[in-house]
Amino acid sequence: MAKFFEYQGKELFKESGIPIPEGMVVNTPEDAKQAAEKLAGPVVIKAQVWAGGRGKSGAVKFADTPEEAEAAAEAILGMEVKGLEVKQVLVEEKLDIAQEFYAGVIINSAQEVRGPVLMFSPEGGIDIESVPEDKIAIMNVDVIKGIMPYDTLNLVSSMGVKGKSLRQIADVLFKLFKAFQKMDCRTLEINPLVLTGDGKVLAADCRMAVDDQALFRHPELGIKIGREFLKEPTEFDLIAWSFEESDFRGTSYVAQMAEPAEVAKGGYVGYHGIGGGAAMLGMDALNKVDIKVADYADTSGNPTASKVYRVVKLIMAIPGIEGYFLSGFMMANQEQWHHAHGIVKALREELPKRPGFPVVLLLCGNKEKESQEILKEGLAGLDARIEIYDREHVYDAKFIGGRVRALVDEYREERN
Repeated sequence: MAKFFEYQGKELFKESGIPIPEGMVVNTPEDAKQAAEKLAGPVVIKAQVWAGGRGKSGAVKFADTPEEAEAAAEAILGMEVKGLEVKQVLVEEKLDIAQEFYAGVIINSAQEVRGPVLMFSPEGGIDIESVPEDKIAIMNVDVIKGIMPYDTLNLVSSMGVKGKSLRQIADVLFKLFKAFQKMDCRTLEINPLVLTGDGKVLAADCRMAVDDQALFRHPELGIKIGREFLKEPTEFDLIAWSFEESDFRGTSYVAQMAEPAEVAKGGYVGYHGIGGGAAMLGMDALNKVDIKVADYADTSGNPTASKVYRVVKLIMAIPGIEGYFLSGFMMANQEQWHHAHGIVKALREELPKRPGFPVVLLLCGNKEKESQEILKEGLAGLDARIEIYDREHVYDAKFIGGRVRALVDEYREERN
């Protein structure tokens, strides 16, 4: 699912009429100081990363003065939260919290629901999974009927909320669901939804994730890759996504796994799996012989030969790889000869540029005999270390890994 930073979700809240604290996003300590000066009071500085647990990681700090805000931002910017670098912080007014609530909408894929679920709890500020069931009000929403304002009033009042805050909170829930629908979300949560000492209800945080399959309807979001992506996509990642974006026949999931500087140190191969099981078996084979992967690729769901060809060309374009390893075993609907044709075309174009390059191909499944013939005939005569295997070695990770290791070592020795 495409994820968003807290400040991006709050921009949606603001457009939807959901009250949020005053604040601004900055990327330098100096700008954090200026932001605190404009807010003219105590502030909270929050790291903007696609990860939970910011408070426990020290990525949320409070400041009473602009100088303290500057120091807090300096401490947070550049730190890592669950492996993600903090490049921006949200400087926001510190709230006088009287009570914290939880409000959220998620998609429940269970057979008996298969639709959006609206949730509310008077115990916010902690993971919803930690809240007792009797403290969570849940409403399965009919996607045809939707919801009415009285639905959210009933939901909130069922948890004992009374007084002036009842209608405010119910209004937030109603608008939250409307925003969830409008943006094709899978998840849209406010935790905590805060009641302040002077009686205001504000969304103090936001967690938002949009359905990948709906991103084409929201170009305004500026999402570059329509799948869950926890880091800024590289040029490699963007090229890989273009294959999927322009051709829906089968799947070509390709992602960069190592930085170019690391690949240049040696010990990396281009990796290509077909199907989850075969991909795992192939990774196991490489792990046993201490070979690392520069990328992860999975072409399954019966892609066309042209789609496979583009994936192999991209893998072979990774600078510094010392081999290409295909681990392909698919016994469902996929006919492997399409893969064989795409692989042959790509390798016949690439291998003449790098004499002696190691290639290990494990390909089996439907149309296995024909696929093996295509590979062996199509790659014959090339100046490369090419070994082709069938189902006999599918579960022999030690053997397959050993062959990759041996060919890589020969290639490296020859080049040195």
